[in-house]
Amino acid sequence: MEPEQYYSFEAELWLYAAAKAAWHFVTVPADISHSLRFFAGSKNGFGSIRVRVRIGNSSWDTSVFPDKASGCYFLPVKAAVRKAEAISTGDRVKVELSTG
Repeated sequence: MEPEQYYSFEAELWLYAAAKAAWHFVTVPADISHSLRFFAGSKNGFGSIRVRVRIGNSSWDTSVFPDKASGCYFLPVKAAVRKAEAISTGDRVKVELSTG
């Protein structure tokens, strides 16, 4: 079992619009993505890594997903969190992320 890791960063909330759905994400910075890739232990489908996240007063369990083009992980931010924290596309948010 890998030791738990803690990270804190600020990033912009952005929208990915597909044909039948729209998803909101935050891009995990390159240095943190690099650390996650090498030290996060077992990965799930598509190379995703299970994480615990906090934005404002909201916390939840989810996965971050690798992006081949940027080399970074993408963190999905669900609608309930966006509503509770009154955040929307283009807002900069403080993210606390942990593994383990």
